[in-house]
Amino acid sequence: MNNKNLKKFKAIIFDMDGVLIDSEPLWKIAMEKVFNEVGCNLTRKDFEKTVGLRLDEVINFWYKHSPWKNFGPEEVLQKIIAEMVILIKATGKPLPGVLESLTFFKSTGFKIGLATSSYEILIDTVLETLNIAHFFDVTHSAEHENYGKPHPEVYINTAKMLKVEPIDCIVIEDSINGVIAGKAAKMHVICVPEKTHELNKKLIIADEIFENLGEMLEKMK
Repeated sequence: MNNKNLKKFKAIIFDMDGVLIDSEPLWKIAMEKVFNEVGCNLTRKDFEKTVGLRLDEVINFWYKHSPWKNFGPEEVLQKIIAEMVILIKATGKPLPGVLESLTFFKSTGFKIGLATSSYEILIDTVLETLNIAHFFDVTHSAEHENYGKPHPEVYINTAKMLKVEPIDCIVIEDSINGVIAGKAAKMHVICVPEKTHELNKKLIIADEIFENLGEMLEKMK
């Protein structure tokens, strides 16, 4: 997409995990710790199967495959969130090109949204830790939706909150579930694949693929 084509759009919506912050390794650390504490012996490799899903959906997925005792799903969820807050505050940094991209889209008059499967408390933690909250017109968590990604609901409703049509939006995603959600919402999907996983060949369904946000920005200017 060049600068001329960019003018067709009115808003850009960022995913959070793996796009704004390199949090996928942190999720694996937090989940491995908590799942092992409750007696579900999973490894970080196992969690590649559930990338992009909402946390409650991840917990339900693993409970069906490797059920544990004594702890309810909500307890496990709260334990993982608590671990993530600690890890993000301690180590969170913006991924390459994030600050430059946000600055560029803000300067060109784009409305900027965030739509993520992460919980509201984690959105607040990331935006505060990275000091980027002021860039966003809207932030929205799939915890407030009936379905998480790959369902398009979170993207469609973020567009409504931005007061733009879905077709006028660009989405930046890193996972196959997110790409599917953006495409199903009829948005233009740019994929910046998360680097700690094996590259999913299905990501080719994205409209464009870049190594990082810096590379994407070079093509747009």
